[in-house]
Amino acid sequence: MKKPATTKLQLGEILQQRGIITAEQINESLSQQSGGGHQKLLGELLIEKGYCSENDITSALAEAYGVPYAQISPKICDPNIIEILPRDFLEEHCILPLFRVGDCLTIAVNEPSNVFLIEEIERLSGCSVQVVCATSKDIQATLQAYMPASNVFVIDDIIDETGLEDFTLIENISEDISNLEEVAGQSPVVKLVNYLIYNAARENASDIHIEPDNKKLRVRYRVDGRLYEKIRPPYQMLSAIVSRIKIMAGLDIAQRRTPQDGGIHVMVAGRPIDLRVSVMPGSYGEKVVIRILDAKCVLFNLETLGFSYDNLKLLEEKIRLPNGIILVTGPTGSGKNTTLYAILSELNNEEINICTVEDPVEANISGINQFEVNEAADFTFASALRSLLRQDPDVVMIGEIRDRETAAIATQSALTGHLVLSTLHTNDSPGAVTRLVDLGVAPYLVGASIVAVLAQRLVRKVCSNCKEEYEPPVSIRKMVEKALNSSAKFYRGIGCKKCRNTGYIGRIAIHELFIPTLDIQELIASNASVRKIRELAIKNGMIPLRLDGLYKVKAGITTLDEILRVTTAEE
Repeated sequence: MKKPATTKLQLGEILQQRGIITAEQINESLSQQSGGGHQKLLGELLIEKGYCSENDITSALAEAYGVPYAQISPKICDPNIIEILPRDFLEEHCILPLFRVGDCLTIAVNEPSNVFLIEEIERLSGCSVQVVCATSKDIQATLQAYMPASNVFVIDDIIDETGLEDFTLIENISEDISNLEEVAGQSPVVKLVNYLIYNAARENASDIHIEPDNKKLRVRYRVDGRLYEKIRPPYQMLSAIVSRIKIMAGLDIAQRRTPQDGGIHVMVAGRPIDLRVSVMPGSYGEKVVIRILDAKCVLFNLETLGFSYDNLKLLEEKIRLPNGIILVTGPTGSGKNTTLYAILSELNNEEINICTVEDPVEANISGINQFEVNEAADFTFASALRSLLRQDPDVVMIGEIRDRETAAIATQSALTGHLVLSTLHTNDSPGAVTRLVDLGVAPYLVGASIVAVLAQRLVRKVCSNCKEEYEPPVSIRKMVEKALNSSAKFYRGIGCKKCRNTGYIGRIAIHELFIPTLDIQELIASNASVRKIRELAIKNGMIPLRLDGLYKVKAGITTLDEILRVTTAEE
């Protein structure tokens, strides 16, 4: 550690030698300090009286203690090294880590005489410390740029260093439509929108919500299925932010009374990311939701999606069949499309023709023909599917079966030599049978065409960094061990910086795979109730959703709270 040298000259003497203040001004300030009961330091009194500036005082202190003086800014600070010390510690002592070379950490302080503080920094950082002296104003401004309060807009490494110092928040935005395009292109708005997109991608968020309220504006990210507040920009920025996003998505910035949808293609950290934009007019202004479609975060591999060994083996057997319908069911946001893409990737080879009809295409897979629904051009699921069957497909993926015509064509396609993959919104896997019947497909055709139905939910995984074993209430333990027919250990995350104190990081799917056997097909053809079909499926070996989740609890992958949150006792 290179400690500050012992002072050779007093602060007043240095300032006087530099011609900044006079001897009379020093004596006056010293008399006031000693005689008036002031607790302020001499430098503070000199600044207060206007005899010198904070830069003058700090530069003189640096000379007095034999350390370098620097006028710092975010440009000369390594943002990746700031978090080497706790934020509260930095703010309390007005410290700024600047950069690290090997095991030597260079820090900026406004008071270089505190040797004990420097020793504490060495202990916390595990580095030797090199001190430079800087004004508290510069230190606090740079800290704010990289470690902002939760309700203050921040600058991150998405923003170029050039022009950083002239960034200011727009406090007054004109509501004149003719000015919005000009305002939306101004640097602060561009920086903010870029920051939101970049940081969301970095935190593996699936959605960005920009939500106006009564004179308030908040931005929330959805991470691992849960929303949390990121920042609160000034409400006056709303119109410019929305206009900037509309311009990027090719939408009409003058239209603020009807919903609009569009897309944006961006590059983040050298990789392409697609953004799906939805704008809706609300009581306090337009709300924007941006869906992030990041191929890096999508697993197109069945073996990585959390299947049990038996379910994976059965599913891989069924997707190799030459014809039939395979359905994936579950609520919105349960990972149905990810599972379908994983199946398509498994089947993808040069010997078969795979075609998809989607609304919209969420990920591009090389070697697969993908088509996007366009309602305005009357290119619906049904019309696209009719045309697609003339393209000589072996495997057809339909984004969703949502109407009678699509259900009928899908069923006929499955019965005439095509493997059809699609999704449905049902609570469990046997419920897909009655859903197709409700859409007008004859029960005997449903029984003959369906080869597998996979129901799934997404649950959060326990954070491995703060994972600990715990003892649940006796009644809960007995319930779980009775369902599993074995003893179990229970784990939870206590919360840490890595998981944002939630105890969870990442998600995994739980599954219920329904395979219609001959006796089940007979039940379906007789238009039996979904309860009877489900009871027979479980008797034949189907693992219900909740039980599959409990196996993952036993394995320490997720928590019982997560399983109870997404399933019911019947599942």
